[in-house]
Amino acid sequence: MLFSIVLLLHFGCFAGYLAVLATQWSDYHTKVRDHKGLILGIALLVTGIILVALKYPHVNYYKVIPKTGIFAVVTLINIRFTNKTFTKAAYYALLALTMAAACIAIWH
Repeated sequence: MLFSIVLLLHFGCFAGYLAVLATQWSDYHTKVRDHKGLILGIALLVTGIILVALKYPHVNYYKVIPKTGIFAVVTLINIRFTNKTFTKAAYYALLALTMAAACIAIWH
């Protein structure tokens, strides 16, 4: 039951982050971001760690390791563009990495 609740929270944070990116679709190059993405990213990290802890020792490392790498790259991109607007390459990289993480999550 606890695992399912945390998984639902994790999914909600992911969907929220994707929604934040989607709302910037038309003005990613002019709009300075607020802190919603940061808060959702931290929540994603915390819920992801809790999910791994609840699943241990039967962790799907083939999913956890690539998603952790993707999370690190997304974090670096967001750090690079703190209080700045995204470039086209950065914005599309964030979208691609977010969708790649989603594909890894649903892949069996």
